Amino acid sequence: MQNVFKTLEERGFIAQLTHEESIRKLLEREKVTFYIGFDPTAESLHVGHFVAMMVMSHMQKAGHRPIAIIGDGTAMVGDPTGKTDMRKMLTREEIQKNAEGFKVQMSKFIDFHNAKALMVNNSDWLLKLNYVEFLRNTGVHFSVNKMLTADCFKTRLEKGLSFIEFNYMLMQSYDFLKLYQEYDCKIQLGGDDQWSNIIGGIELIRRVEGKESYGMTFTLLTTSEGKKMGKTEKGTVWLDAKKTTTYDFYQYWRNVMDQDVIKCLKLLTFLPIEQIKEYEKLKGEQINNVKKILAHEVTKLVHGKDEADKVMKAAEALFTKGTDDVNMPSSSITGAEIGEGVNILDLLVSIGFIPSKGEGRRLVRQGGLYMDDARVSSHDIIIGVHDFKDRKIIFRKGKKKYHKIILGDKT
Repeated sequence: MQNVFKTLEERGFIAQLTHEESIRKLLEREKVTFYIGFDPTAESLHVGHFVAMMVMSHMQKAGHRPIAIIGDGTAMVGDPTGKTDMRKMLTREEIQKNAEGFKVQMSKFIDFHNAKALMVNNSDWLLKLNYVEFLRNTGVHFSVNKMLTADCFKTRLEKGLSFIEFNYMLMQSYDFLKLYQEYDCKIQLGGDDQWSNIIGGIELIRRVEGKESYGMTFTLLTTSEGKKMGKTEKGTVWLDAKKTTTYDFYQYWRNVMDQDVIKCLKLLTFLPIEQIKEYEKLKGEQINNVKKILAHEVTKLVHGKDEADKVMKAAEALFTKGTDDVNMPSSSITGAEIGEGVNILDLLVSIGFIPSKGEGRRLVRQGGLYMDDARVSSHDIIIGVHDFKDRKIIFRKGKKKYHKIILGDKT
C-alpha cells in the first residue's frame, strides 16, 4: 500500500501530529478510517476548506476511508475557534439546507460510491443526548482548568465566552468517540486551529475505551505574509459559482503572489511533486506562466475542465486584446434603475467591483480605472443609458480585473 504519509509530508500538508511514528506505520500497514469535520453554517464550502478536501482525496487514493462529518449538531452551539464574538444561531432548517450542497462539492474530490467514503451528520447522536447523562459520562473526563488553556477559549475570555460555546470541545470530542465506536475511526484530521479539540477527543477515547487514537492537523492556507488566503475585496472566495464566478475564481489563483505559487501547487493540485520542483527553479516572468498552470489546475478541480478551459481562454483574450467578454464577470442594470443618470462610483460599488467610493476615488487619482478602454479621469462622471454601447459597458481595474455591465431592458 502506498504510504500517504510521505505524500502529505513532502507536499507540506502536515502541521502537527500526536504520535508521528505510530501514524506513519498505521498508514503504511492498514486501511484506516479517518474523519474531518465541516461546519455547515454557510451555503457553500470556500477556499479555506480546499486543503481539507485535498488531504481527504490523497488519503482515499492511498486506500484509506474518509468520513466527512457535517457538524449540524455542533453548529447549533457554535465553534469558538478563531471567533472574537459569538456567531449567529441558525435554525435546523437553515443548517440542513446548507449541508445538502456540501456533498456535491466534496464529490469532485472524494468518491462516495459503495461506502468508499461516508458523510454523516453529528446531529444523529448529539441531539439525542440526555444532558445529565452526557455530563456524567463525558463531562467528567474534562478538566475545566485544562480547557481554559486552549487557544480557542483563551482568545475569547476577555470579550466573553458563552456557556453554550464552552460545550463545543466536549461535543466534538464525543464525535470522535462515537466514530471510533461505530466505524473504528482511528484518526481525526483538521486545520491547525483544531488541535485542542482533536486532543480532547483522543483523551476521551483513551479514558472511555482504553484505546489509542490519533490526530493530525494540516497547514492552514495562508500567504507568505501569514494572511489567510481566500479573501478578496469582494469577500470570501467560494467554491460555488453562484457565489464566486468561475472567472473570478480563476483570476484569484492567477493573481497570487509569486512566493505563494509553489506552495499552492503542492497543496491544491495533483501535479506530480517532481514537476512542481522543476517549476520551483523558475524565476521572473517564467513564474507568471506557472501561475496560469496553478489557476487552470485549481479551477479544473472545482469547476471541471470545460469551465477551466473556457475561463482561461477568456482571461488570455482579455489580457491580450481586451475584447472577448463572453465569460467576463457581469451584472445587469435596467434603464429605470439608471434613470437620468448614476454616479460612476455609486454604480461600481453597487455591483461589487470596488469595495467603497473612497477606494474608487483612489483608483481614479492613480489612473487605474477604465471604462471601455478609456481611462476614467473623474470620479464625478454620471453614467447614462446612452453610455451603453451595444447595451454594455466594460470596466477595467488595473491591468487584469474586468467587469461587464449589461443594460437589461429596452428603453
